[in-house]
Amino acid sequence: MAVSPGTHPGAGTPADPSDLVDVDALITAYHDVHPDAADPAQRVSFGTSGHRGTSTNGSFNADHILATTQAICEYRAAAGYDGPLFVGVDTHALSAPALVSALEVLAAHDVDIRIAPDGEATPTPVISHAILTHNRSGRPGVADGIVVTPSHNPPTDGGFKYNPPHGGPADSEVTTAIQNRANELLAAGLAGVSRLPYEKARATATVHDYVTSYVDDLVSVVDLDAVRGSGVRIGVDPLGGASLAYWLAIAERYSLDLTVVNDTVDPTFGFMTRDWDGKIRMDPSSPYAMASLLRLTGATPADGRLGFDIAVANDADADRHGIVTPGAGLLNPNHYLSVAISYLFAHRTDWSAATAVGKTLVSSSMIDRVAAGLGRDLLEVPVGFKWFVPGLTDGSLGFGGEESAGASFLRADGTVWTTDKDGLIACLLAAEITAVTGRDPGVLYAELTEKYGAPAYRRVDAPANAAQKDVLKRLTPRALGAATLGGQPIVATLTHAPGNEASIGGIKVVADDAWFAARPSGTEDVYKIYAESFRGPDHLASVLAEAQAMVDAALARG
Repeated sequence: MAVSPGTHPGAGTPADPSDLVDVDALITAYHDVHPDAADPAQRVSFGTSGHRGTSTNGSFNADHILATTQAICEYRAAAGYDGPLFVGVDTHALSAPALVSALEVLAAHDVDIRIAPDGEATPTPVISHAILTHNRSGRPGVADGIVVTPSHNPPTDGGFKYNPPHGGPADSEVTTAIQNRANELLAAGLAGVSRLPYEKARATATVHDYVTSYVDDLVSVVDLDAVRGSGVRIGVDPLGGASLAYWLAIAERYSLDLTVVNDTVDPTFGFMTRDWDGKIRMDPSSPYAMASLLRLTGATPADGRLGFDIAVANDADADRHGIVTPGAGLLNPNHYLSVAISYLFAHRTDWSAATAVGKTLVSSSMIDRVAAGLGRDLLEVPVGFKWFVPGLTDGSLGFGGEESAGASFLRADGTVWTTDKDGLIACLLAAEITAVTGRDPGVLYAELTEKYGAPAYRRVDAPANAAQKDVLKRLTPRALGAATLGGQPIVATLTHAPGNEASIGGIKVVADDAWFAARPSGTEDVYKIYAESFRGPDHLASVLAEAQAMVDAALARG
């Protein structure tokens, strides 16, 4: 099988106007297209971050949201969740009509709905923060939340996810129950779905000042006094997403030298540069999507550009971060996670000495080496931020991070901040690190490589049909039939994560200086291979070739 195709010739450049999404057609299809409940591609399907799809192909339409919200209402009633339900929404075109559909059903069930003023966008981490704040406050009722977002996905997409009272992503038991009930409702033609007209539904909702409650509390998780006192110059690109109002409020509230370089909000995201495959994607970890911000960094005003000590960005719902430094440019997410962990565990003196480091098993082994150097335990879990929720909740995990640029960490006093990814605090931490150490995260990562080695890391995609993906989920060490990887003995072949023994839905093979992991995509007909080598790019290429040969042979055998 061939790896994913090469970079699109238009990657890193603005899209042609003719290539931008037709917002009116997208919204019309949201209301007019009714999914076929017998077609698996048109059913409700919760992945690691909720249900996602697009209206024009029948995978994200009003019927989906009405049925899913009804299922959530039934679930929370059965669970006894009788407090406020905090609702967030991003700036994708399908998010606004999906919010309307959700409110109509929530109000019909007399849910205590909390929404931002005038339909303002509200990031994913802000909803997590609001849920936890309420549930820790002693106020009546158990709170939970919904976020209407497809995260960094293209402008054609919509997304819908549920966060239970722990504030983080719902686990598979909860999402399976909601998904199955929603599909029953779809198959029944929405019989059993209760809803009110939007005007009445909207009138029942309580307006919540998310901006103030979140921004005022940031001092408990990031040292903003140090940032202000240092005069660190910060450039911010919200990438047209839900973080815009929050960055403006942060700059004003804390008197930071912070410039929002792009305040455009446009559901076509026509201001974005195209990602590696030519699509528009609000991915702050992609150098192609971040091309505009990269052009503004590392230069002096005399060059006709803006000069910043640190520049940052978020995706549309602000659960991901992108960090740009003058010397290193856009940091690989694994590099920044390593720096953040090294810094936090050295500077958060009120955290318990037993507090551990959390990472997904496809994140860099540099994190393993940093954690060992700090004398901290490492919790390695499958892909999905939900696995970090218990540890962040009880403080046994100081930090949880994913290779896809998602992370959260504890407050300075060692208590929980959010149990969902928080791209805002990850960005602010980069400014704190620069302020406190006098060296930006790019410089600090270079110092880590001098101590622990310099890994080369890459992910590739290869075609796989449904049957092959099912085989990959069930692969065993014996099925691979290999004793070495990259010229070294294989020391571990994993089908379950060492941190919690949960199935990884694939396989990970480890040697002393290299590893690879293979797992099927939940949304596309591909499988993903992640690989890393501490022996350089050439060795990494060899490891990837071996990995793909092993997996392909195992899939061929079935």
